[in-house]
Amino acid sequence: MLAAMNSSTTFPRTRLRRPRMAGWSRALVAEHHLLVEDLIWPIFVAQRRQDCGAIATMPDVSRLSMAQAIAAAQEAQALGIRAIALFPCTPPDKKSADAAQALNPDNLVCQTVKAIKAAVPEIGIICDVALDPYTSHGHDGLLDAHGEVDNDATVAMLCQQAVVQARAGCDVVAPSDMMDGRVGAIRDALDAAGFSHTMILSYAVKYASAFYGPFRDAVGSKSALGKADKRTYQMNPANAREARQEAAMDVAEGADWLMVKPGMPYLDIIRDIAQSNGVPVMAYQVSGEYAAIRFAANAGALDYQSAMMESLLAFKRAGASAIFTYAARDVARWIASP
Repeated sequence: MLAAMNSSTTFPRTRLRRPRMAGWSRALVAEHHLLVEDLIWPIFVAQRRQDCGAIATMPDVSRLSMAQAIAAAQEAQALGIRAIALFPCTPPDKKSADAAQALNPDNLVCQTVKAIKAAVPEIGIICDVALDPYTSHGHDGLLDAHGEVDNDATVAMLCQQAVVQARAGCDVVAPSDMMDGRVGAIRDALDAAGFSHTMILSYAVKYASAFYGPFRDAVGSKSALGKADKRTYQMNPANAREARQEAAMDVAEGADWLMVKPGMPYLDIIRDIAQSNGVPVMAYQVSGEYAAIRFAANAGALDYQSAMMESLLAFKRAGASAIFTYAARDVARWIASP
């Protein structure tokens, strides 16, 4: 009986553990890989000295001065990171109900784009197209007489903002506002202004998520928004079919790339959008996701490097072509020195 149990016919001939036994064989048959080229590094820039420095809710992330942002871009290039994304911390005195500062060709974002392009011309720069960094009320759009976000008036202003950013030298405009019809309108505006080569990364699927809190701290929009929310324009976390519809509309309107945001809670959406559309899909490991991993690691609950790499690899496995992550610099170093 014992001999029979030990025979090769009793136990499985296919043993999936065999390729897992050695590091070289695990690497040889790995189905997905995370590369430095997959990383996009979001950077916060501030104009006032008192606004620069560490962000309490985002460990090891700071608001940078323009000079520091240039140095960060140079570091990114040295690490092999191909693109950065800029987000401004606008002083309160430059915020207004009509977000006029968004159209100022000398605003902080435009100045920073010009400075980085002069110092590091090869790096890609992605600029956020949305009004919340500039509105005194914290919303992504203009408000009508009833206090509701006015879709069409907002889109008209977003078109102007996108052209201003393109003139400054940004490579990709990324409308994150979730207004209906804004991708097509921005495409037309860019083309009419002579920027047919400027790409559009549409935040096509942006959910009204609890994971954005630290970001709003970073750009100073949390206090302005107060107890209001963005559920009338950002997506309901319960919806998946609507995500496909949003993505399809933006592709039809001329989006070059699509974004799903947040990332980890929406891996199913990333997979669905990547499989149902013919354009690259980006994932954003948003501020709350990053902070959760960092705070847990700081508390000794998990290993930062292992947890971060596993999380980002999950985005690749789901179908993301590239990933926005505040850990981009760390990850680039880990990849270079495994």
